[in-house]
Amino acid sequence: MYAIRLHAFGPAENLVHERTEDPEPGPGQVRIAVAAAGVHLLDTALREGMRGGPAPEPTLPTVPGREVAGTVESLGEGVAGLWLGRRVVAHLGFAPGGYAELAVTDVERLHDIPGNLDFAQAVAMIGTGRTAMGIVQFAEFGPSSVVVVPAAAGGIGTLLVQYAHHAGATVVGLAGGPEKVARARANGADPAVDYTDPGWPEKVRAHLGGRAATVVLDGVGGDIARDAVGLLGPGGRHIVFGWSGEGIRGGSPYLVEGVSEQVLGPVMMRKAGGPDPVRTLELRALAEAAAGRLVPAVTRFPLAEAASAHRALEDRATIGKVVLEP
Repeated sequence: MYAIRLHAFGPAENLVHERTEDPEPGPGQVRIAVAAAGVHLLDTALREGMRGGPAPEPTLPTVPGREVAGTVESLGEGVAGLWLGRRVVAHLGFAPGGYAELAVTDVERLHDIPGNLDFAQAVAMIGTGRTAMGIVQFAEFGPSSVVVVPAAAGGIGTLLVQYAHHAGATVVGLAGGPEKVARARANGADPAVDYTDPGWPEKVRAHLGGRAATVVLDGVGGDIARDAVGLLGPGGRHIVFGWSGEGIRGGSPYLVEGVSEQVLGPVMMRKAGGPDPVRTLELRALAEAAAGRLVPAVTRFPLAEAASAHRALEDRATIGKVVLEP
């Protein structure tokens, strides 16, 4: 098979498209003919050799990637034959191997892909969608809600805007540049504003006509978060799930005592509850997409252009979830 391999930590150019051995499924595993592989901002940090982050440093050489969708084409010992030929999506956990034509994973990680989703959309929902479902657990949305979403044209932001809009909330979408602002507006943000405009907070206040924000769903941090929190009224909440604007390799979130609440991965999992909270959130995400309430945005690259995908993601030149297609 062909795969993207990383032989040395460093820049995106170190991602090499080359032939390597086909992986073989072990007991309780399946092999997937990959049609789409998700690219995550964390992948870029791991590529550079990040240590001490939320994922273990990979052993080189490695095939990056932890989210795949495709068709089951081979079964390991003990796997029921009914899985063969099914359209599936899976998050591989901390096991790499997604940027490839073939990937192996445990059968317990598989989900059937709803018929209205293509492979790239399914990949977006299994990772990004799962996170969005984890975030919305911490805020109730309704007609009286005014929800501020920074990075509203990103993978998570797109889904948060749609979710809050479908719940009847007024959604303030913040995005960088005219194209992304237009995308946020099309997804239900009203108003949608360009956060690169220094006067954007006043534009939002004028549009809201005296209404204050009730919640900020913040994965960006920095000055954008500070200004967004300034839109909150009494009792408003600042829900922090990341701080990508400060860089995944460092920095810290913008927090205000008594207002901000961090809801990172472990907190989301505890809130979801149940014997397998990760799978619970994955199922919720796929169900929302199957019902048409959530429609993920996707930026697609050929597998061989993984380096370009990484550069575009790092340069904030993508909209929605970045996906590689063999």
